[in-house]
Amino acid sequence: MSKLELVPSFLSEAREFVNRHHRHHPAPVGGLFAVAVSFGSAGVVGVAITGRPVARMADLGFTAEVTRLCVLDGHPNACSMLYGASWRAARALGYRKLITYTLASESGGSLRAAGWKVVGSVKGRSWDTPSRPRVDKHPTQDKIKWEAGEVKP
Repeated sequence: MSKLELVPSFLSEAREFVNRHHRHHPAPVGGLFAVAVSFGSAGVVGVAITGRPVARMADLGFTAEVTRLCVLDGHPNACSMLYGASWRAARALGYRKLITYTLASESGGSLRAAGWKVVGSVKGRSWDTPSRPRVDKHPTQDKIKWEAGEVKP
């Protein structure tokens, strides 16, 4: 009987997995580290990529962000496993807080199961502005902000 197992992943491998399987986002350009989960002979069935916070005001030096998580359908508990492993790895590297965002339409059950807490919400908006025109390549829906930790020094 196969079971889920955490396995190491190079950022390049995790990015490739996300680009092939994520529902609505391409892989982030960079990252600090990645972790994967495998299921027996099926191999890797999910990855999490952690990087610096996307929002510049959240990038205070001791905060990291799970910038992408992608798991193939049919693997319950894989998301929770990846969120938990990402927090343990970030904490081991000296980070005091790990954040992530989900679409408001997503339940967040995996995050709650991994011990994360809702800390706010973010209104969906376009990255396109008159001073810096951009083409939106991602959903501009409302999001929920989640946090793991806040370890006091």
